[in-house]
Amino acid sequence: MARRCAVTGKGTQFGNNVSHANNKNRRRFQPNLQETSLLSDALGRMVRLRVSTNAIRSIEHRGGIDAFLLSSQDAVLSLEARRLKSQIAKVRAAKEAVAA
Repeated sequence: MARRCAVTGKGTQFGNNVSHANNKNRRRFQPNLQETSLLSDALGRMVRLRVSTNAIRSIEHRGGIDAFLLSSQDAVLSLEARRLKSQIAKVRAAKEAVAA
């Protein structure tokens, strides 16, 4: 399982540990990933995704997982998030067709 956020694409970064003597050793900065359940209003169910804590804040800021996925580009999303986005789009299109 890759250390990569499913919705923002945030992954491992690399840098240096720098000692007091200015010795530099390579290190990795891992994203803070959480397995979380998010409520999809369009699907009417909980969706489990592995996302960073920063992504959780962004999702809440945009008004939920549905709004976040529909406004994001497919290139950034993981395969499972793209599938979820297409399911949400289909359900919304069907609801709009019934309402019209």
